[in-house]
Amino acid sequence: MRRTARSTSHGHDARGKHGASVAAVLAGALAVGALAVGYVAFLLWPRWPAASAAPDAPTLPVTVAGELFVVPPAAIRVPLQRHAGVHERLDLAFLWPSLDAPDLTAKPVPSEDPPAPDRLFVTIAGADATLPPAARLKTIYARYLADEQFASGDGLVILNFRDGTPYQGEDLYVEAAAPERFMPRCSRPGAGATPGTCLYERRIGAADIMVRFPRDWLADWRGVAGGIDRLIAQVRPAGT
Repeated sequence: MRRTARSTSHGHDARGKHGASVAAVLAGALAVGALAVGYVAFLLWPRWPAASAAPDAPTLPVTVAGELFVVPPAAIRVPLQRHAGVHERLDLAFLWPSLDAPDLTAKPVPSEDPPAPDRLFVTIAGADATLPPAARLKTIYARYLADEQFASGDGLVILNFRDGTPYQGEDLYVEAAAPERFMPRCSRPGAGATPGTCLYERRIGAADIMVRFPRDWLADWRGVAGGIDRLIAQVRPAGT
């Protein structure tokens, strides 16, 4: 009987120690799991955006795709983007032809006629894996262009996109002497008073600058091309 009691007591002790070991292992695993979940939640938890700069503040240093730019806060169209630091993209607007930032406190003057377009819209974003504009002309656009081309008489060549292609209803304007220097893609005017719009891209390091302006401005395309050059020099610090 004594042996049985000792054996039973020994069995209880062994099982108790084993249960305690299992409990310790489970507690450790749960603790590690909780830490992992907490770390992931910390990484994914949305950060509160930095305080926006006042529109009349000095120019802000911003980085897009690792490229440095300096922009006036009043030119930034999205209030949440009005802060220094790293951005995925920037949406900007500049007055034309002065290239000044708009006065955000100015109120439009009532008029029966629609105001003439007076702004250049700019988007800066990462280029990712897209082709630069000059390479796009040879590898992508060329597959969809019509055979005909027209000379504008002032140094531009007009290339039409074929119907039934992804660029249907658009035309490509190319500087005859240097296609890689000025090559906007423009939509044709729509029904009624809907104006055509041109998109012009410039690759800056790992960032793309997309400029949008009315197609009618191409009547002075050299002035537009020169203004865009000045604007890029204005937002791109010297030496970068």
